[in-house]
Amino acid sequence: MTAPATTPSTAATTPRRYTRTAMLLHWVLALALIGLFCVGLYMTGLPFSPQRLKLYNWHKWAGVSILVLSALRLLWRATHRPPALPAAVEQAMPGWQKLAHHGTHTLLYALFFAVPLIGWAYSSAAGFPIVFLGLWQLPDFVPVSKDLAEAIKPWHQCTAFAMAGLVVLHVAAALKHHIVDRDGLLARMLPWG
Repeated sequence: MTAPATTPSTAATTPRRYTRTAMLLHWVLALALIGLFCVGLYMTGLPFSPQRLKLYNWHKWAGVSILVLSALRLLWRATHRPPALPAAVEQAMPGWQKLAHHGTHTLLYALFFAVPLIGWAYSSAAGFPIVFLGLWQLPDFVPVSKDLAEAIKPWHQCTAFAMAGLVVLHVAAALKHHIVDRDGLLARMLPWG
């Protein structure tokens, strides 16, 4: 199957690189997710203490921030066309890789929202409201219920680990394209590329 011919008008309207804003949102969100995941792993192993409570509050604030960043990123992506895969890359990719490429991105976007929303629901059900930055109390997402909290808790952990696995897969694929294939795909998301 050959790629459709690119006319001068479509070549001019299809960007070759992500916008600076898309790059900024991508890298800020990536660093925030990695940091938040590591803090989440660390804090759950701590004994009950002021430090643990402080980290839990910070974790909640960061989760709300990630939720807002994810909404901004999705809005930006919906209003600014991302670059299509280069024709040579598209032709060289087997069908399963194209499916994995699109599936990974779709699942990541879904988890950008699911993980913090499930965390918010867990915090609400456990009776610990989120007071963003210690200033604004957010509304409870669900009613206080110990049974509901126990039911929700493993979902936050499972979805967080699923997202971590997809992030590792995403990074591995990007490095494969950069180091093995040398096809310039990663450079589209690098500010200095």
